[in-house]
Amino acid sequence: MTEGTTVKETRKSQNLKGVRSGVFWPSFIVVGGAAILGVVNNKALTTVAMNTFTWSLKSFGWLYQIISIVALILAAVITFSKFGKIRFGGSEAKPKFPFLTWFAMALTGGIATGVVTYGANEPIIYFGNIYGEMAQTGVEPGTPTAAIFAMARCFYNWTFIPYAMYSLCGLAVAYMYFNKKKSLSVTATLIPLFGEKITKGIWANIIDTLSLLAIALGLASSLGAGLALVGSGIEMSYGIKQGPILWLVLSLTITATFTVASSLGIDKGIKWLADFNSKIFYILLVFLFVVGPTLYICRTSTAGMAYWLQNFWQWGLDPIDMGGEALVMWWTLYDWAIWIAYAPLMGIFLAMISYGRTIREFMIINWILPSVFGLVWFAVWGSTALNWQQSGRLDLIGTIKDHGAVAGLWGFLRELPLGVILIPIVMLTLVISFATAADAMTTTISALCTKESRHDVEPPIWQKILWGVSIGTISFFMVAYGGGAQGVDGVKYLAAAGGFMVLFIFVLQIISTIKMFFIDKVEE
Repeated sequence: MTEGTTVKETRKSQNLKGVRSGVFWPSFIVVGGAAILGVVNNKALTTVAMNTFTWSLKSFGWLYQIISIVALILAAVITFSKFGKIRFGGSEAKPKFPFLTWFAMALTGGIATGVVTYGANEPIIYFGNIYGEMAQTGVEPGTPTAAIFAMARCFYNWTFIPYAMYSLCGLAVAYMYFNKKKSLSVTATLIPLFGEKITKGIWANIIDTLSLLAIALGLASSLGAGLALVGSGIEMSYGIKQGPILWLVLSLTITATFTVASSLGIDKGIKWLADFNSKIFYILLVFLFVVGPTLYICRTSTAGMAYWLQNFWQWGLDPIDMGGEALVMWWTLYDWAIWIAYAPLMGIFLAMISYGRTIREFMIINWILPSVFGLVWFAVWGSTALNWQQSGRLDLIGTIKDHGAVAGLWGFLRELPLGVILIPIVMLTLVISFATAADAMTTTISALCTKESRHDVEPPIWQKILWGVSIGTISFFMVAYGGGAQGVDGVKYLAAAGGFMVLFIFVLQIISTIKMFFIDKVEE
């Protein structure tokens, strides 16, 4: 039998292999039910998500903050300890993907699209106190200090803490799967705490179902934000009024793109999209640094880092009471909720592409380098936007007030040299970026719903299509009918709901990781 025949038959057996009914059906009923509810009564879907958002972040903001700090410290300790030399799969294991391709897949398969969405928008929103973010900070909006504060807050929200969440979940999955020979699942990461019994019966189904629902809701929120962003760009750049029809067209385009790419598999679909996407990111970053206010970028971002480090512990342990709801709940805690919503299943994806790598290499690729990328991106894009706002070159505050929280990007791009060319390129990049993240996650969701799933065998295509269509449907209705004051309120509600579903599972994963490396016998 030839190797090609073996692979073909293996893929066929995977497609025919039994579905994990205890995970697939509860998850599909909830996700599919939410999609149907969006069609039948979109207001009810928005109301449920909004109530969950408000209650969960107000009640458990303190826990989000504490566990995020613990994750950061643990990531640093493991990366630079003796454990960094451990290789996933054993000392003889060889990596499947080249270093740069691996990094591109890890970066764009996650939440890197968020830096494009908010790279220019978020600093301006803080600087202009657009939604009341500066009310309890003691900083006067529109001042040079406000610009430095804005940069610092973005550095805090988008770098080392959130990527520590991703990387630790991925580390736990990869170590338990490749070195401890356990299943490729969220429940396997909890074996050090509860033993093998956690991987059997109802608890395994509950944990993996909640993790799946969280990523489905988080992914739907990300796609919804993408619809709002690209829709605002089309309206501002080409005069086509955004609304349900435009969002539907965009939703169908993005959903079709990631569903087709996911069907092609990791080696063809995700790998190609990630390589293409990352190159555009790098080109945009270098281009803006060269044509932008380079000295201002260097000075303001340096001052921003100083402000960030000076206020690190106060921001890190503020449950809402010091910074206020507008700043802490609607930005930092929302960010933590969506990162945690992604983390357990994102960890499975990161593990699937990390065979043959050492723990230190894994943490560098998934924690340190993406964090540095986030620092540089916000330094360049955010500082340039702030400089143009302060100098009067652009009124991005007015643009955001008139068109929504994500609209400043397009006014910003229009002002750049070759802006008329860059705008469609960025739109294409965003569509591909959201498709790449969705591609990675629908593949992971499908793998979690398949019995005896393996990292080197693609999950069933029909599942990828089913999940892709369901998630795309929810994202459309949340952005079309739950926009709110920021234009993306509905997708923020949805993300927080997803994060809360797995908050306690994530806490257990962090505790389990501590036990597996610092108490139990380490498997080389």
